[in-house]
Amino acid sequence: MNKNINNRVSLLRRFMRDNGLSAYITYSTDPHAGEYVPSHWESRKWLTGFTGSAGTAVITTSDGGLWTDSRYFIQAEEQLNGTGIKLFKEKMPETPSIPQWLGNVLKKGDIVGFDGYTTSLENVTELKKKLSVNGIELKEVTDPYINIWKERPGLPSGKPFILDTKYCGIDTQQKISCIREYLKSNKYDSIIISSLDEIAWTLNMRGTDIHCNPLFVSYLIVSQEETILYINSDKLTYETINYLKNNKIAQKDYYDIKEDLLSVSNKSICMSPNINFAIYNAAIKNNLVNINPSIVNSLKAIKNDIEINGFRKAMIKDGVAMVKFLIWLENNIETETLTEIGISDKLHELRSSMENFQGISFETIAGYNDHGAIVHYEATEETNATLKPKGILLLDSGAQYLEGTTDLTRTIPFGHISEEQKKDYTLVLKGFIQLAMAEFPKGTCGTQLDVLARMPMWREGINYGHGTGHGVGHFLNVHEGPHQIRMNHVPALLLPGMTITNEPGIYRAGKYGIRTENTMLVIESRSTEFGEFYKFEQLTLCPINMEAIIFEMMSNEEINWLRSYHKMVFERLSPLLTEDEKSWLKIKTTF
Repeated sequence: MNKNINNRVSLLRRFMRDNGLSAYITYSTDPHAGEYVPSHWESRKWLTGFTGSAGTAVITTSDGGLWTDSRYFIQAEEQLNGTGIKLFKEKMPETPSIPQWLGNVLKKGDIVGFDGYTTSLENVTELKKKLSVNGIELKEVTDPYINIWKERPGLPSGKPFILDTKYCGIDTQQKISCIREYLKSNKYDSIIISSLDEIAWTLNMRGTDIHCNPLFVSYLIVSQEETILYINSDKLTYETINYLKNNKIAQKDYYDIKEDLLSVSNKSICMSPNINFAIYNAAIKNNLVNINPSIVNSLKAIKNDIEINGFRKAMIKDGVAMVKFLIWLENNIETETLTEIGISDKLHELRSSMENFQGISFETIAGYNDHGAIVHYEATEETNATLKPKGILLLDSGAQYLEGTTDLTRTIPFGHISEEQKKDYTLVLKGFIQLAMAEFPKGTCGTQLDVLARMPMWREGINYGHGTGHGVGHFLNVHEGPHQIRMNHVPALLLPGMTITNEPGIYRAGKYGIRTENTMLVIESRSTEFGEFYKFEQLTLCPINMEAIIFEMMSNEEINWLRSYHKMVFERLSPLLTEDEKSWLKIKTTF
């Protein structure tokens, strides 16, 4: 693999020489700012060998680096070993930013290249400003991977399908009307929607172009006069063609959007900061472009009553599958040969037996012992560990159902575990419960609540590098904004109808990882003389292992919350379980 990586970097450097570039930046995303992208756009993965979902590769004529976040530090270090590409750990004090590093290794007058389709306007604006301080130019160039990646996969060809309003609650004409009201009130002529989950939500359609994410590659333009979906025609069926016609949605080929934008003039066009630079550059030639946070993202984040009830139904199915899995795991850990991949496959099998199952919502993270310390670990044939009746398993998984998307993590101890592991497990659980119990006033953002999950750990000098919570889409992306719960400031408010995860953790490199995660719903709590207050409803239904808890570290309030949560889990899942499964769950939820 390292020899292949060296050859690929050499091919990129040849392209750089031919185009007068001193450096080239390869982002992890696609033209739609996706976190998970079709294989056609996995250029950074192909170039570097690093398979994590987040990271930026920068190659100069004689050097190279990859910047990624704390979820992938351990994984990236292993996968980059021997490639000559240095790992730069983002947000660490010693780590230079990409512009700082380029300012140090390049000279005045040098040119840095990028592909306008896979680089956002936001990134270009920031890079251009910071590189100019050192007299370095940023230049849009043709995608080099068109020629140097000989076996590059083609554009995905999956055929989108219609999601019935009995699942999504609001028809697409109502959604388009809301968008048009926004355009009218802001005096915009049109909006360009490029994020694939926003397009899927607006049109009440889903697809199969991206693994784990029910999306289809396209652009959407909505104006007061018309709605145009830019999608390759061979992806449409007779049913979807008629559906688009009935909803007065025109269809054009995917790549026609750039020429169409160049052909219009004197229009006020709205788009979000994550629009790709190529599309922005075409639109701004003859028009006024307004960059604002996406109205569709905000509309999508607040689930309607049908979607909320769908989430609850999906969580019951998922909870039943998880209980069956946990029983199977407990019954076989001492007698069968179980591996990380094997148990992931078993969980997939159990979920797939549930009605309206549409696949997993992300690759299952089954990290046994030291693998659990790799936050986004994914077992391969080379790393596939065999489980023993001792140690700790971190299991982070989720599924897609027509009714909703699930995401949960449970840490499962096997046999004897150390006092350090028990203490860490209890600290994580304390933080998890403190956030789960939160009641907060209207106008609160996730950053203001993040400390609740971290405080028990901070008191012990412990912290974790990832965010505490993210939104979850309705049969859409498992990671959804604009709201989050994390240390760095995210101003989006937490509002009733939003889904959000709660997932604190402790990771000890080379030893183990511990995380507990539920998906929650923001709901109204009460009104007082001080205003409106909100709280969280627990959507996830799965027992939390109690064998590793040091109950002396827990407050009465935390213990009572856990008792109440387990009571709810038993009441909602037991009617769908066999008598033996029901007896097992009763034991696991009673103390």
